Amino acid sequence: MNEPARDPRFDVLFERVRIGPIVAKNRFFQVPHCNGMGYRDASAHAEMRAVKAQGGWAVVCTEQAEIHHSSEITPYIEARIWDDQDIPALALVADRIHEHGALAGIELCYNGLSGLNLHSRVAPRAPSALPVISGHADPVQAREMTKRDIANVRRWHRQAVDRSLRAGYDLVYVYAAHGLSCMHHFLSPRYNLRSDEYGGSLPNRMRLLREILTDTVEEVAGRAATACRITLDELLGDGITRAEIEEVLGELGEIPDLWDFAMGTWEDDSVTSRFGAEGGQEQYVAGLKALTSKPVVGVGRFTSPDAMVRMVHQGILDFIGAARPSIADPYLPQKIEEGRLEDIRECIGCNICVTGDFTMSPIRCTQNPSMGEEWRRGWHPEVYRTRHADEKILVVGAGPAGLEAAMAAGKRGYEVVLVERSRRLGGRVAAEARLPGLAEWIRVLDYREGQIARMGNVEVYLESPMTADELPAYDFAHVAVATGSTWRRDGVGRRHTHPMRIGGLPILTPDDLMAGDRPAGSRVVIFDDDHFYMGGVLAELLAGEGYDVSIVTPQACISRWTVNTMDQHRIQARLMNLGVELRCNTTAEAIGDDGLELACTYTGSRSDLGAEAAVLVTARLPEDSLLTDLQTRRHEWPDRGLRSARAIGDALAPGTIAAAVWEGRRFAEEIENPSDDADTTPYRREVTQLAGRRPPS
Repeated sequence: MNEPARDPRFDVLFERVRIGPIVAKNRFFQVPHCNGMGYRDASAHAEMRAVKAQGGWAVVCTEQAEIHHSSEITPYIEARIWDDQDIPALALVADRIHEHGALAGIELCYNGLSGLNLHSRVAPRAPSALPVISGHADPVQAREMTKRDIANVRRWHRQAVDRSLRAGYDLVYVYAAHGLSCMHHFLSPRYNLRSDEYGGSLPNRMRLLREILTDTVEEVAGRAATACRITLDELLGDGITRAEIEEVLGELGEIPDLWDFAMGTWEDDSVTSRFGAEGGQEQYVAGLKALTSKPVVGVGRFTSPDAMVRMVHQGILDFIGAARPSIADPYLPQKIEEGRLEDIRECIGCNICVTGDFTMSPIRCTQNPSMGEEWRRGWHPEVYRTRHADEKILVVGAGPAGLEAAMAAGKRGYEVVLVERSRRLGGRVAAEARLPGLAEWIRVLDYREGQIARMGNVEVYLESPMTADELPAYDFAHVAVATGSTWRRDGVGRRHTHPMRIGGLPILTPDDLMAGDRPAGSRVVIFDDDHFYMGGVLAELLAGEGYDVSIVTPQACISRWTVNTMDQHRIQARLMNLGVELRCNTTAEAIGDDGLELACTYTGSRSDLGAEAAVLVTARLPEDSLLTDLQTRRHEWPDRGLRSARAIGDALAPGTIAAAVWEGRRFAEEIENPSDDADTTPYRREVTQLAGRRPPS
């Protein structure tokens, strides 16, 4: 076995660190993060965490675990530790983490104001009688907790600690961060309006946190470590401030065994790369470690080992915390350990992983298509099944789907030819990465291009268009058509399923703008019926270049779906600051010679908006002509040795970059047996077991 080949300057990252009664084998710490699987998909959740432990993370934590039915966050799917029935599922997660030599952490949470209780139907409890904190303005209000309620929460938390120990966890969290925890709400003057010993002054507001921390330390009794995840600054003006957190650490700093520092809200803690750079939280974390003798962990979307080392050497952090980078590359620690920095699958900060939680669906990742599929489909981020036969694969198109298909098929051992009609790799990724704020998305190309370059069984040909006439001359057994898609210029999308009435006004599409074309005049209207990032980023692009821009959308806000990536509010604020006119709840009904005819989506009332050009961000058309041509020649396939031809990625159905990458991996995994026409579910799922059902009489 080869000795580790890590660079000595990274040695500090692999030092052992004591956390109270336990010892972490290195400084890599996967902080608690959601995954959209929680209590529903226990086996999938366990395997996802296990792969991270396998990849070298010293500590691997669950997401938040609801400790009691009186504070739950339906419809969102997190872990639950309500009673002993939940222990087996959580024990499975801990056991799988332990199998690979990592410590298992669990984040206990009483949600308080952030718990709607749509499942239990009981009134939420909080420090003060206020409307619940939710993204949907739910008509639910919490009742102010009595002293009895506070005693109950303390007891329920101790019971959850006991269950955590019985489930095998090494590290038990007290959660006081992100505005999602009762402890946070008690600590914050924004939400704590009490006048008793639990409200008012900071010592009073931190009272419950002190009690819960003390209870937890007493309950674990040296059998596990206690961690506290706490907000650094709510950034709200009337909430928790950095100065107050310094005082909290001065009072409570020695009670838990570890401090985990987080920003005020989840949106502030997991800022997309479009609005925040790597290590962006350093200004808030720096100096706090000096206030406690206990180790501290913090996050910052760290992907650079040099940045990690600096965090330790400068005394800012003891542990390199990560959620998103551990999702993009579960093997990040091992790759640094083995000196394989070029193999790191760097997080691009797109937050597509977050959307799993908001859509209550299994987690996904643009960079790592195996994320969430470890148990369901048996995919692994680093280990690929051996090819089933000595066959040759053709991949047409080197966008995200084609690159992933070629790389993954090559890693399975197939001989692969990747052809691209243009003179560069990357497809839509290369184009979109040149748009404002999206530069880090080029990592999708960089990683795959680097991997393919070192693979002797994958050949790449640029400026090589492929036709159905030419293809039969080669001996390919399988063909992946990954030729992408084009943005429509006829207005067809969600609002209009038939072409719009369009006059003489110049029309551009996102493809035109990304290719360098620009409107001739200065007055531009963007009609955004796509509702993800593209409409907003193009408005930013044109406004930054001096155009007078209006953006029209049928939705109530700009780039509506980016609520799920937690940057919608930043997108809208940026456009407002740039002077872009926002026309929400408005649709473009027709385009004339000198402007657009608009209509209110509620009343239908019409208005005109003058323009010198229109940009349509509506739907896309798959570029699948090659597949269509091949299908008409299907009778020739047997004589040519061609067994299958499939469209993948946007050529199959335009979607996200993450979806395209996933389709590329699926093609490579299913070369010998595509699941598109399967009569049974082609992946494992956990089916609910019926409880207390009477047998038929």
